[in-house]
Amino acid sequence: MSDLAEPIPGVAPGRTTRPLLGYSLYLLAATLFAINGTVSKAILLTGIDSTYLSQLRVTLAFGILFVFVAVTRPRALRIRKDEVWILLAYGVLGVAMTQYLYFLALETLPVGIALLIEFTAPIMVALWFHFGLRHQTPRIVWLGLVIALVGLAMVAEIWKGFTLDPLGVAAAFGAAAALAIYFLTGDAQVQRPEPRDAVSMTMWGFGAATLFWVIVKPWWTFPWDELTGSGQPLGVDGPDVPIWWLVASMVILGTVAPFWLIVMSLHHIRASQASVFGMTEPLIAALIAWLALGEVLSPVQVVGALVVLTGVYLAERYRT
Repeated sequence: MSDLAEPIPGVAPGRTTRPLLGYSLYLLAATLFAINGTVSKAILLTGIDSTYLSQLRVTLAFGILFVFVAVTRPRALRIRKDEVWILLAYGVLGVAMTQYLYFLALETLPVGIALLIEFTAPIMVALWFHFGLRHQTPRIVWLGLVIALVGLAMVAEIWKGFTLDPLGVAAAFGAAAALAIYFLTGDAQVQRPEPRDAVSMTMWGFGAATLFWVIVKPWWTFPWDELTGSGQPLGVDGPDVPIWWLVASMVILGTVAPFWLIVMSLHHIRASQASVFGMTEPLIAALIAWLALGEVLSPVQVVGALVVLTGVYLAERYRT
């Protein structure tokens, strides 16, 4: 626990930190993200296309964050010429593609498995540092990679043949790659001489994603009539909930609120400490999907999920 006394980036020296509060906030954020997996799948099960759902999520989240930044820190609305391209990469490749490919994976995979595969992103970051940037990679990262691959084999139950939908698996790994780009471009922005704060950087990331979807899927083509129905986030035996309510939950409780909680938590704990609690998200998501949607994972798959997260944790510690 000695590292709790180390300076925390973004926290003024001498400021009192409350680690227990920081961990609690991050765990609550992870829980909200996990719940959002079930909410998003309930919306997808109504028939709405994953591209339109992605567009809704990033656009509405951008609108909320834009208003917040405009009121609290209007200077952050300015974009310098030298940061245009990195914000576009951050928003289009990192934000838009992560959201879309994750939703695409949810169409055919259980929530827990889709999220688990997406969580292999830190391993991809470590591989990029080794092969792309020629950095020396600690042996512990290679051990983490092997452990994660063994865990994924258990999750897929490969001894039974490939039981998971190939398109869903490909989309989930694509989401992991996009999330790795999100980490790398976000880190590049933070390392700049005049880095942006986390809130405005995320806002412009959602803004770039919104611009991307406006070009790819113009708003006049949006199937608004598909939002007039209802979904069943608690399964077929649960109550019907208007889709608009589910969308509002996805954006506010599943996107903006957890992001804000993470930002607040990092005033009290370091990112490397927070990442440990972030590993609980796939497990919580799988539990919620089991309770709400009846998505049952076999005992072997549950053990495999724990094995994967162990391997990812080793790579994540290297990244952070």
